[in-house]
Amino acid sequence: MSTITSEELSATTLLRFATAGSVDDGKSTLVGRLLHDSKSILSDQLEAVERASASRGQEAPDLALLTDGLRAEREQGITIDVAYRYFATPRRRFILADTPGHVQYTRNMVTGASTAELTVILVDARNGVVEQTRRHAAIAALLRVPHVVLAVNKMDLVDYREPVFAAIAEEFTAYASELGVPEVTAIPISALAGDNVVDPSANMDWYGGPTFLEHLETVPVSHDLAHCHARLPVQYVIRPQTAEHPDYRGYAGQIAAGTFRVGEPVTVLPSGRTSTISGIDLLGEPVDVAWTTQSVTVLLADDVDVSRGDLIVPTKDAPATTQDVEATVCHVADQPLTVGHRVLIKHGTRTVKAIVKDIPSRLTLDDLSLHPHPGQLVANDIGRVKIRTAQPLPVDSYADSRRTGSFILIDPADGTTLTAGMVGESFASPEPVKETPDDDGWDF
Repeated sequence: MSTITSEELSATTLLRFATAGSVDDGKSTLVGRLLHDSKSILSDQLEAVERASASRGQEAPDLALLTDGLRAEREQGITIDVAYRYFATPRRRFILADTPGHVQYTRNMVTGASTAELTVILVDARNGVVEQTRRHAAIAALLRVPHVVLAVNKMDLVDYREPVFAAIAEEFTAYASELGVPEVTAIPISALAGDNVVDPSANMDWYGGPTFLEHLETVPVSHDLAHCHARLPVQYVIRPQTAEHPDYRGYAGQIAAGTFRVGEPVTVLPSGRTSTISGIDLLGEPVDVAWTTQSVTVLLADDVDVSRGDLIVPTKDAPATTQDVEATVCHVADQPLTVGHRVLIKHGTRTVKAIVKDIPSRLTLDDLSLHPHPGQLVANDIGRVKIRTAQPLPVDSYADSRRTGSFILIDPADGTTLTAGMVGESFASPEPVKETPDDDGWDF
């Protein structure tokens, strides 16, 4: 197994990607094949898979077992939970999320793809595009994943015929373009045989594109933060009150987007109070600038009231605060989401009471039509909601910021996550929020 030096690893870019597809399309086998052929697994891991495969009467090692870690997954031969794997090649580092294919586990795909920069949607060459394929494409579009790969798997079972691949690629690309997916790359593969996964296939000489791994290694990944809206959700207020730091007051959190600099005028939301950054501490050392994903402590020139849940933003680029949130959501809970539902909305580090005021539409996946005013959303439904919050929230459009344009709805009774939401326009046009009275302290 080839080794990668720390210098080479630090110089490579990072790609987060997720796999999705219907049941038995071969997602876990593809991931296992990718790890195996790229020499990203250890010898003892492979030996464990070989023993497990032999105990099940299989002659060849079942590479799907590399990712299907739950006992129930191995017994049933399916993926239930999101399996994360970390691996690297000399050209790039990867964080992979292998998501389930069953309809009832579609909610887990939302989890796995929410931070992905590329989504791989597998299709069985024998079955073509099915409803679950459309659902995964819609979620990828909803989450604004910039790159989508259509992996047409099991080409060996259709004799590697080009017309089969071409028909599936054409149908999926047309559907994805209606959803607004910016880029689709179709690749014919056989995960079981290894065709076009890491090495080019000798059985598909009609295909002249990149292999699956080659595409992952070369797809452009933008980490240019210069034009991002700078956002810092405050997680903790640090006041040591020690002899060494008697007056230290810092506001700690992970930068959600953009760049902050010492001397920059900032606004604290939702209060609207303004100040100037007097210092930034990173890993206990002062720095002049900090950017996305870094965990920092920001010091302000003025004594302003800042607490957990507040959002620090540049004064010149502050989002508007609102109590009326309109969003496209994917409902992930078993219990339905209904009009009048009392919930908690968690946005960044802030959690406030809210009420679902209206559900204007639900998306029909077959033809992308909108079913008006369905009254409720059930598990795995995608639709539009209007929410009224008890306190103002500084929200961005999800199209502008995936971190500060997203939220989750929580059941206040037991803390269950109900819905994942993306603020702004996506599949439906906005409608006026209906004003209806409420009681029990939930009338905002």
